[in-house]
Amino acid sequence: MPIDKELLDILACPKCKGDIIYDQEKDGLICNACKLMYPIKDEIPVMLIDEAIRVE
Repeated sequence: MPIDKELLDILACPKCKGDIIYDQEKDGLICNACKLMYPIKDEIPVMLIDEAIRVE
C-alpha cells in the first residue's frame, strides 16, 4: 500500500533532515543523501536510524 502523500511531504530523514522518497519495490522510505532506507512495517514508517538499512 502506498504511503500517504501528505505524510511523505512532512517526513524527513532523521539523520540529515533531508528529503526522503517512497520506494514501492523495497517498501521503504529512502534518503538518497545518507543512502539509508527506513522500512515500513504494518503501514507505519520506522524512522529510527538504528533500524535503517544501507542502500547503494
